Amino acid sequence: MPACVLAYSGGLDTSVILGWLQDEGWGVHCVYVDLGQPCEDREAILKKARDNGAKSAKIVDVREELCRDFAFPVLQWQAKYEGLYLLGTSIARPLISKVCLQVAREVGAEAFAHGATGKGNDQCRFQLAAEALRPDIQIIAPWRMQKFRDTFPGRTELIAYCEKKGIPVKATASKPYSSDENCLHISYEAGKLEDLTTDGYSLIDFGMTVSPQEAPDKVEDVTIGFESGVPVSVNGKRLSAAKIVESLNEIAGRNGVGRIDVVENRFVGMKSRGVYESPGMTALYAAHLLVEQLTLDRDLTHLRDRLSPEVAEMVYYGLWYNAKMDALMAFIRQTQKPVTGEVTLGLYKGNMLVRSRTSPNSLYDEAIASMEKGGSYNQDDAGGFLRIVGLPGRVQGRVTPRDY
Repeated sequence: MPACVLAYSGGLDTSVILGWLQDEGWGVHCVYVDLGQPCEDREAILKKARDNGAKSAKIVDVREELCRDFAFPVLQWQAKYEGLYLLGTSIARPLISKVCLQVAREVGAEAFAHGATGKGNDQCRFQLAAEALRPDIQIIAPWRMQKFRDTFPGRTELIAYCEKKGIPVKATASKPYSSDENCLHISYEAGKLEDLTTDGYSLIDFGMTVSPQEAPDKVEDVTIGFESGVPVSVNGKRLSAAKIVESLNEIAGRNGVGRIDVVENRFVGMKSRGVYESPGMTALYAAHLLVEQLTLDRDLTHLRDRLSPEVAEMVYYGLWYNAKMDALMAFIRQTQKPVTGEVTLGLYKGNMLVRSRTSPNSLYDEAIASMEKGGSYNQDDAGGFLRIVGLPGRVQGRVTPRDY
């Protein structure tokens, strides 16, 4: 019997896929990758997999690795897909693939199976990451297989299969949307959210944030410390990467920070609507940018800003394990060396107010910047500077006069 590793959540889809793969002659090893999904009984999920025929089932806790080695480098890039989305799901997928391939090596599996559909981005992220790490791996994506779709054309058939096989599943009624969750964020899509006239904020039962209207009526200050562009402390207390995200999720979440509603362009070409909440990472992006404003010079900042959308695009598409990404990550590590300091944000009903920012590497010189009399900046120098900068324009103006 050939062996495969299944990225297993214990939900309806992967429970059915576990049974279906066995029906197709595969020995299945289930891997639950712990990304900080809350409110789940991990051991019950593993027992469910074993009870339903899995050759093995294991949990791999990668919360720290997810934050430290995946989310924080993307944060250093200030990378946001199409200017808004903080890439919480996208960042996690290459790590899931990596963990599943590590287990595949341990158990001698020749294939990697996942439950992503043929319409979404996750199939791209899983497959591109897996094949970059192990080019000979066989990818099994049941939802892209006509045979599977003929057997399970809808949710009713999935539930009936579980009942027949004695596989316990939760509610039988459709939710008005689907969600995906890890310690970085929760994403909501599909169902009633596909109607763009639906108010997503009113529809969704948010899990990480209160609504701004229900947030406290007073500002809550939070101080975030960075060393070389890496978050290291919250309110003066040094914490691990995962604990920093966890702490800020709680603080920012109770103040209504971090919700967005976007229509984005998927890698496969269609537009889709997503509602996201990412309180901790939203606060980190704001604080990190404020430290950069003190510590990075103009030309380096602008170069980073030109490259940042490209990094976001690569993360969104699933091109994490890629020579171009390796080079870009080497660049950002060098760029971030001076980005050390502390920022205090005032959180208030979904807003973030700048309270203070300090850095031992600050390039801000009050004597130069001051609009008051004196200072070390000689305004007479600006005339010659502008004559040189304006030289090409004056020459062009003589050769090709412009209407005005």
